[in-house]
Amino acid sequence: MKIHPGRLLPAVFCLLLFPAASTFAQTDFSGEWAPVRSMDNSEEPWIGDWVGLPLNEAGRARAEGWDAAILSLPEYQCRPHGWAYIWRGPTQMRISKEIDPFTRELVAYQPEWHQSTNMPVYLDGREPPPAETAHTWGGFSKATWEGNILRIQTDHLKEDYVRRNGAMVSDQATVTTFWIRRGDYLTWINIVNDPLYLSEPLIRSAEYKLSVNQQVPAHPCTAVFEGVEKGAVPHYLPNENPFLKDIRVRYGIPGGQPTGGADSMYPEYKKTLGPSNWTAGDKKGATGASGVAGIDP
Repeated sequence: MKIHPGRLLPAVFCLLLFPAASTFAQTDFSGEWAPVRSMDNSEEPWIGDWVGLPLNEAGRARAEGWDAAILSLPEYQCRPHGWAYIWRGPTQMRISKEIDPFTRELVAYQPEWHQSTNMPVYLDGREPPPAETAHTWGGFSKATWEGNILRIQTDHLKEDYVRRNGAMVSDQATVTTFWIRRGDYLTWINIVNDPLYLSEPLIRSAEYKLSVNQQVPAHPCTAVFEGVEKGAVPHYLPNENPFLKDIRVRYGIPGGQPTGGADSMYPEYKKTLGPSNWTAGDKKGATGASGVAGIDP
């Protein structure tokens, strides 16, 4: 059967008009998102509570030497949250599209929070910066599609906390992030690898809900000296952190047993614990220098 050339024109026209039609089926993550709060992403950690974090010996030593008074130093007061942590922060998020003005293709997503710096997620296949390039709070993020899921690889990060009570990852850390959208909900999964402070990958997730007209204000900040002697760096020497005993009492962690580490990530860890003085919703007891209490798994 012969097909008249004229009948092919509409099909050819469609192919020319939509050369990458499959890309139109990919998920759109732009919008304004409010965090869905839960116990699993509470931001009120007790000092010494590193349960559920795979800190190695060096990571625990770093955490145990942390003094909350360091947050009062001028260089810390205006410090933004980094990529390894900010997605678990308490503020709403806006994800904007960066579109190439000539090709009209999506170049990058631009997520921003109240206390963040520029953190573009590039989708244009650009090469990463050289290894010796200065690290930033947002790092360098390159994304690829896995079906409708966006996989993001991030490196070139500054040293940053993964829990705001001294648990840190080094500037050698890399982060694999997955964005998954189901209707008005965005699931954010972070997998942090750090050869210096973590013995295993740290895997955590959080949820956001689409919410129009969110306010993501600027974060003006003026640093001042607040009660810490100029030139001093607050810290604790090994085995001198006075707040570790409080978290042991709270969870029933025996003396001499670490208050964090890979073993504490798994259900079997509960069998090693003794009687605990903690009950759900408890806000009493020693709060440490930070003046806060709670759980931040």
